[in-house]
Amino acid sequence: MPHNMSSPQNGAASELPPPKDLSHHISRTTRSREASNIKKFYKYFAIPGIGQLAGGLPNASYFPYDTLEARVALPDRWKPTAIRPIDPPISQLAKTSLLSSGPQEGHIVVPKESSTSNILRKIDLTTALQYGQAQGYPALYSFIREFTREYLHPTIPYKGGAEVILTCGSTDGFSKALQCLNNEWIEGRDFIHEREGLLVEEYCYMNAIQAARPRGLNIVPVGIDDEGMRASGKGGLEDVLANWDFSKGKRPHLMYTVTIGQNPTSGTLSIERRKEIYTLACKYDIIIVEDDPYWYLQFPPADTSADDSSSIDDFADADETPSNSTFIDCSSEPSPEDPPSTTPNTNTRKPNFPFLDSLVPSYLSIDTEGRILRLDTFSKTVAPGCRLGWITAQPALIERILRITETSTQQPSGFVQAVVAELIMGPHQAKSAKSACSLGGEGGVGNSSDPGRGGAKDGSGWDMSGWIRWLEGLRGEYERRMSLMCEILFAGRDLVCSSSSSKDHTAENDWAVVSKTRVYDFKRPLGGMFLWVRFAFESHPLFRGNGEKEGFTGPELARALWVLWTRPAFRVLVSPGLIFAPTKEIADRDAWECFRLCFAAVETKEVAGISESFVKGVKAFWGIEDEGYMRELLEDADGEGVEGVEGSGEGGDVGVLTGWGC
Repeated sequence: MPHNMSSPQNGAASELPPPKDLSHHISRTTRSREASNIKKFYKYFAIPGIGQLAGGLPNASYFPYDTLEARVALPDRWKPTAIRPIDPPISQLAKTSLLSSGPQEGHIVVPKESSTSNILRKIDLTTALQYGQAQGYPALYSFIREFTREYLHPTIPYKGGAEVILTCGSTDGFSKALQCLNNEWIEGRDFIHEREGLLVEEYCYMNAIQAARPRGLNIVPVGIDDEGMRASGKGGLEDVLANWDFSKGKRPHLMYTVTIGQNPTSGTLSIERRKEIYTLACKYDIIIVEDDPYWYLQFPPADTSADDSSSIDDFADADETPSNSTFIDCSSEPSPEDPPSTTPNTNTRKPNFPFLDSLVPSYLSIDTEGRILRLDTFSKTVAPGCRLGWITAQPALIERILRITETSTQQPSGFVQAVVAELIMGPHQAKSAKSACSLGGEGGVGNSSDPGRGGAKDGSGWDMSGWIRWLEGLRGEYERRMSLMCEILFAGRDLVCSSSSSKDHTAENDWAVVSKTRVYDFKRPLGGMFLWVRFAFESHPLFRGNGEKEGFTGPELARALWVLWTRPAFRVLVSPGLIFAPTKEIADRDAWECFRLCFAAVETKEVAGISESFVKGVKAFWGIEDEGYMRELLEDADGEGVEGVEGSGEGGDVGVLTGWGC
């Protein structure tokens, strides 16, 4: 069943409480920031015919770009998988996924200048390459704001709804969240009772840790299971918070979490679990930073009867949550200094999209107190090099992050914002000119008012339905890759050995004992781009147990296996679990048992071959009984590089399953 995203009835939206005042969590530096004296003039620059002598803006006629043009995909290039597939055969699921042999591309044009007076539809180089407002390029900002509030999160349960601000990707967004919500702490200078903390999953995305640790934050791991962060039990969130040791500093008030396709373990958090964690966040006054780059990559569970390592159960449906989505008057641009004029939205998504309805919703859907700061990105939906994303949070937090942005990044790249806006939105008045265009032709729908061309066949933009169709197609592509890799790895996780009852294998009464040893295991992911594979190194013939003098420790065997995969016979590169351990204790405990495989990183035609090489490498490794060869592998692991990986020497290409950067 689709997740229930019901809207309020009988004026319930107007009765919603305002978001909670969280200003006591704002850092000292961010609290003292004031609105930019320069940026506040920018909203006046758009007034038609105004004599602009206020800003130090270079003249746009001297920009060396007359247009930006690109061949682009059509939104239906990739074939979606069924929203609720009934266990399709893997061989069928993994087939070539282009919809047809017909045209699969369009042609966008960002013109030098558009003369439209609607600032929320104006897409041109004259404005995009100029200094702009910190909340983002007005046209793209308006699209993202509509998509976020009316389609992605239409039921945020606090008065007025959330606001958005564009970022230079999620890394930039998280950096600004830390600046906004954390006071730096320096050992030897500051008192220990002033030290703040960051709650994270016990395996987590290490770029976030590396951004937080230099600020002096206590990194506080919370136990996880197949879904993700646990609310209860030993090591769960409640246990960590209720039994906090204040000799380490303040009880943490900030959490960083990836809830869909958790990086690296691929867990997907159910609605019920979200409610449990959110209740604790309210009780202990915590702000949750929800980093969600994989939100659209949610995969239905496989047939549990076919595999005993299938994923967690289906999620519970969401309770009915009052809608409070608001809309902005698109005839004028909202001022970042003043809250936008809002009216309650009493509708569900407009129109209804079954794909969006099928997805597990964000923490924002239950955020009654305004404690969620969500990070979104175009890195996984368009391209990482765009360095483009956005933050969604209650208006008071967005306003403080706006102040940070005004004196740091100012706004994302104008080139990128213009190209993405033209792709999705298209030129002004494009819809009325569609009938004058031939499908797939080079002619645009542009006119004297707006000579641009969008990403649809007829030169209009993808629009909202095209954008959502593109996301649905991407989900289909990645689901097919994931299913194929899972099938191959499931088949190879057991080693089968046989032993004869006699030395003479031709003896008439000879019989054999067949034993099966599981050397690794994993869960089929319900979301994201990764498989998290855990090995049973104690089953290796050279494993050294407690008290034994011969053989190798588990961490040594893990390092040797990683090196063996990179050898010419296998040529596979995976991410060791150690790099996702937020503390030394977790690294020493069991992180070395795990490896993360990214099924998104390689070409579709290579997924099967590289997956098979991974399995062959495992079987070859478990066949090693020569301690000298094992020591040779460890020496390579301790050296400056791994044989054949650096440079372009002999040995061929390495099949990369690391997904580094993700």
